[in-house]
Amino acid sequence: MRLLSTRTAPMVAHAPEGAVRPVKFPPVKFPFVPLALAAVLSAALTPAPADARPAGQRPGAPAKPAAAATSKGMIAAANPLAVEAGLKVLRAGGGAVDAAVAVQATLGLVEPQSSGLGGGAFLTYYDAKTRAVTAYNGRETAPAAATDKWFYGDDGKPLDKVTGILSGRSTGVPGAIAMLHLAQSQHGKLAWKDLFGEAERLADGGFAVPGRMAAAAASRAPQAATPDAIAYFTKPDGTKVQAGEIMKNPAYAATIRLLAAQGPKALLEGKIAQDIVDRVHKDQYPSTLTLEDLKAYRPKATPGLCRPYRVYIVCAPPAPSGGPGVLEALGILEHTAIGQHRNDVEGWYLFAQASRLMYADRDRYIGDPDFIDVPTEGLLDPAYLAQRAKLIGPTPQPVGPGKPKGAGVRAPDRTAEPGGTTHFVIADKWGNVVSMTTTVESIFGSGRMVDGFFLNNQLTDFSFAATERDGAPAANAVAGGKRPRSSMAPAIVLDRQRRFVAAVGSPGGPSILAYNLKALVGMLDWKLSVQDALNLPNLIAGGNFYAAEVDKFSPDVRTGLEARGVKLSNGFGAEGSGLHGIEVTPQGLRGGADPRREGVAKQP
Repeated sequence: MRLLSTRTAPMVAHAPEGAVRPVKFPPVKFPFVPLALAAVLSAALTPAPADARPAGQRPGAPAKPAAAATSKGMIAAANPLAVEAGLKVLRAGGGAVDAAVAVQATLGLVEPQSSGLGGGAFLTYYDAKTRAVTAYNGRETAPAAATDKWFYGDDGKPLDKVTGILSGRSTGVPGAIAMLHLAQSQHGKLAWKDLFGEAERLADGGFAVPGRMAAAAASRAPQAATPDAIAYFTKPDGTKVQAGEIMKNPAYAATIRLLAAQGPKALLEGKIAQDIVDRVHKDQYPSTLTLEDLKAYRPKATPGLCRPYRVYIVCAPPAPSGGPGVLEALGILEHTAIGQHRNDVEGWYLFAQASRLMYADRDRYIGDPDFIDVPTEGLLDPAYLAQRAKLIGPTPQPVGPGKPKGAGVRAPDRTAEPGGTTHFVIADKWGNVVSMTTTVESIFGSGRMVDGFFLNNQLTDFSFAATERDGAPAANAVAGGKRPRSSMAPAIVLDRQRRFVAAVGSPGGPSILAYNLKALVGMLDWKLSVQDALNLPNLIAGGNFYAAEVDKFSPDVRTGLEARGVKLSNGFGAEGSGLHGIEVTPQGLRGGADPRREGVAKQP
């Protein structure tokens, strides 16, 4: 492993393209701040007693293994090897963004079904010194020559989803590494070249195959049956890799070495870029992706999209991410008494109805704001939120999109996002925080590999049809250079003085919005610890369906919801949750990891 060296001079002499300048935030009015919250924040650096239990945990209940408390920093991510890679960076004096680079590089190796070098990401960053929140957009872009008929076949009709995913047209210009490079150039404390040592060591020397990776490789997912995936996951005896076996990826190690030395240029120009272009030009429905498309990619950095919620401020990335959707749902719930109904029938009923209203608006209006007018201000206008909240009656009513200010005529978007995503959160000893959701879109992306990593199929997040049944243009239609709509919504919560309170996020395709909302309601309204909030059962409500982890709800809640007209059913149609979070407690920082995955929360 390379030695980590502290940076002695700024990495760039001038602000890179997309850099964020100081922003004046509008004043946010709150009714009051509880004394308990003030005590929490003033005691944030107090060491945790050895027997500290999460708030909300039953007296005498055993401590949850995924939770930990610390004041030295914290990382919660979906794989222990990735967490350890980030912790090594923190121990060497790195900051939250430095550790994020190491975590992502390692996840791409040990969790390739979820994210990687060939994918995209959204990152929300909290700067403890300035108390500013910055949103970084590393979403993939379509080739310049792409049109709204990108996923149409020779018969003039939209392709079926699987054909689109496996085609060369599914791959957008990867943006995660370029985005991380931009964020690290602005906030990093170590040299970029010294952040990849652990990922390189594991790829060269070998790592124990995680159970989720082995299960994905042996699954019926079409990407697991592609020639590239079969070649990668098949042992010399002809059998697939098994959990716990040692696996090496020397091609990945070689790519990592180039990225460490050259930055994102190694991925977007030169040999690797040519390999990407060559791979997506093969087979049926080839892409028009060019070297110029790759070289022209630029990540974006903007002020975080922040709105008040009760005594807090919740921040997430703007469109085309899922940030506006999560904030709209919270804004609707603020007009309800959900805080008085902790994990009971009424609480879950309100949660479900707010979700339905949010999804109806999100599916109609959200797309890439560089190409369409997204009515974010209208969707989050307090008067509009109050109007939407009034639609929540004693029993479910038909739900359709509202008409917020600035909304144009848009078709309902039926884009179905598959699952192949992960989320992690990092806090450093200075109080800086990263909340990052990263993806290759479906399991193993498009199923195509180059130089040790899988390519994304992110462009299938676009609407396959240019227009819908009513003839109006889809907000999320394909266009050259456009970023597809996303549900990823890495969130950061502040108090009214803009001090850090919590961070959370999840994978899950379109269900991300409901997963994140559940965690935020659990922590902010129901006063649960981060771990207890993540452990809550999942419920995704949209249109007339209520998909849920039915058996995790108590019989009384299930019966009560059904009496109200809410019939829970198993099956999500998307990816399960992989929530990870960090919160401030009187004992310091505490992390939580979703028990539905292999993640852990650990301190340096």
